Amino acid sequence: MYTELGLFIDGKWLNGQGRKGEDVINPASGKALAHLPHASTADLDEALAAAQKGFKLWKETSAYDRSKIMRKAADLLRERNEHVARVQTQEQGKVFAESRAEVLTSADIIDWYAEEGRRAYGRIVPGRQKGVRQLVIQEPVGVVAAFTPWNFPTLTPVRKIAGALAAGCSIIIKASEETPGGCVELVKCFADAGLPAGVLNLVFGVPANVSEHLIPAKAVKKISFTGSIPVGKHLAQLAAKGMKRATMELGGHSPVVVFDDADPEKAADTIAAFKYRNAGQVCISPTRFYVHEKHYTKFVARFTEYAKGLKLGDGLEKDTNMGPLANPRRLDAMESFVNDAKQRGGKVVTGGSRQGNQGFFFQPTVVTDVPDDAKIMTEEPFGPVAPIVSFKSFDEVVERANSLQFGLAAYAFTTSEKNANAIGDAIQSGMVGVNSVAISTPETPFGGVKESGYGSEGGVEGLQAYMNVKFISQA
Repeated sequence: MYTELGLFIDGKWLNGQGRKGEDVINPASGKALAHLPHASTADLDEALAAAQKGFKLWKETSAYDRSKIMRKAADLLRERNEHVARVQTQEQGKVFAESRAEVLTSADIIDWYAEEGRRAYGRIVPGRQKGVRQLVIQEPVGVVAAFTPWNFPTLTPVRKIAGALAAGCSIIIKASEETPGGCVELVKCFADAGLPAGVLNLVFGVPANVSEHLIPAKAVKKISFTGSIPVGKHLAQLAAKGMKRATMELGGHSPVVVFDDADPEKAADTIAAFKYRNAGQVCISPTRFYVHEKHYTKFVARFTEYAKGLKLGDGLEKDTNMGPLANPRRLDAMESFVNDAKQRGGKVVTGGSRQGNQGFFFQPTVVTDVPDDAKIMTEEPFGPVAPIVSFKSFDEVVERANSLQFGLAAYAFTTSEKNANAIGDAIQSGMVGVNSVAISTPETPFGGVKESGYGSEGGVEGLQAYMNVKFISQA
């Protein structure tokens, strides 16, 4: 049911063959699924050489022909979606329906970039003197090194892969060692679609060793990273030493504002479902809930009812609503958040502890009456714990929502056009959903501000991230 794991370098799959490695664990059972080989230093050097060769070929391939290969890869991913979704659920834990939706969305991302790559237009700027032609053109930046986390094994890698390929770049991607199967299956689709050898390379290993080898390499011209703020800062420093362009999609701690004119129960239904998606292990998950005091009691009651109704279990079982956390580190983190909240006077309304003696399950949790300096209100939880507090005025809630170093996503619920416009303007965030949680689509930019990073994936911005702008003045 799982998949055969390996490295993909210069169009060839490489398995164990004496390489070091690690086991991939099923978080629902705690048992090993497969053994993952790590790339040696020689493997990384081979990947760099292959990517250089692949870039020379791919940049000369027309956008039209690049698009055809990418669209075929998207079609293959759709054909294989159930198998890829099963692989993801086994290694990451999310319920099968969520995993399947992720895979199908990944195919949509490939399609969108395949088409947008054909529209990487330049422009002609009228010259100041007769006979002067001024051209602005876009060119692929070169070899890309990309690094992705464990929470979306297909979606996060495909954003980087599709953006790079559409621009005409080659790419070396280091996907998560904890959830490698989704990216392995994704790469298979591109290989089977006829992508030339060397254009896409997949490696695994000790993260610090791989990044510190690839990023300083002369061949690499662009870095793309999704992950934590501390690691992102370290990789950004490595990139800066070589003046290499970087896209950093880092952590978040998304505020939710429910105004006094909103329907509290409708808002609770919408945002609770989004909160417990992937057991809260989503960078844009709603994580700090500010509810107007007028609706506080109703909102908490409805939100808690939703949380209590979720059934935990193996994501492959049909009646499961929420799967396990991806690894035991997250269990320890959730207990730390809950214990700190209790010590600061917080009330655990539901959940608050591990569940079962097998796998990494933590109950959907609601905590109220926590102060703004509690750990759960200041650090990204990345799990199924929802702190809900009240507020009185617009200015007060904006100040509290903007008080942290994070600025990735934010949400608000209101029936007032005035409030909708005002909160959209006032929130310091790369993405804001007003009466909506649809803030991540292939055709729109995805990225943060402040310490949540810089640069965007998705939309025209995501394609331009892999392009250099060249101005030509010709007399």
